[in-house]
Amino acid sequence: MKKGILIGAATSNSGKTTFTMGLLRALTRRGMRVQPFKCGPDYIDTMFHHLASGSESVNLDTFMSSTEHVQQQYAKYGNEADMCVVEGVMGLFDGYDRSQGSSAEIAMLLDLPVVLVVNARSAAYSVAPLIYGFKHFNPKVRIAGVVFNMVSSDHHYSFLKDACEAAGVACLGYLQKNPDINIPGRHLGLTISAREEMESLINLAADEVERHVDLNGLVDL
Repeated sequence: MKKGILIGAATSNSGKTTFTMGLLRALTRRGMRVQPFKCGPDYIDTMFHHLASGSESVNLDTFMSSTEHVQQQYAKYGNEADMCVVEGVMGLFDGYDRSQGSSAEIAMLLDLPVVLVVNARSAAYSVAPLIYGFKHFNPKVRIAGVVFNMVSSDHHYSFLKDACEAAGVACLGYLQKNPDINIPGRHLGLTISAREEMESLINLAADEVERHVDLNGLVDL
């Protein structure tokens, strides 16, 4: 299977899509050919992936497809890429029946390390047991690193790094609390507004990723 990672989260609305868009654009800026994927049948996030990377995003869904088909799709579309980035759906273990159909199932099926996005708003060292729980809940799911979202300051981030160390998971960086890189709620509906607006948001997210995320460490996963 092609080298890749899966972007998961503890819950929905943790910042997976914002981080994924920023990561896709940041890697593309480095001259890498990145192939995006999306867990589940979602078709809006795949549009964002295409804008951010220039490559068509592909759905990986074990509810409507066989596991063999999902593996074939990943291998086929990721074959020419330097790296594959799979964005999860909802919380990491949320599926149609417990964890069946979840992002965790896709990670195990494709043997992908998981980068967990954690919303750190109104939390600091208390994220340690949350990260520890995700790491140990299912040993077959490899939680390889954490990226924090909604970080308010360097001081705030220092507590979050300590939490990662206590939980035994690599801390890969963070996204600052910034209303300018939040996807407006209307973009989650059936219509997508001006391309220029999304381009601006993607570039801001990529700038943030380049400033505060260990891209080399993330690629080396």
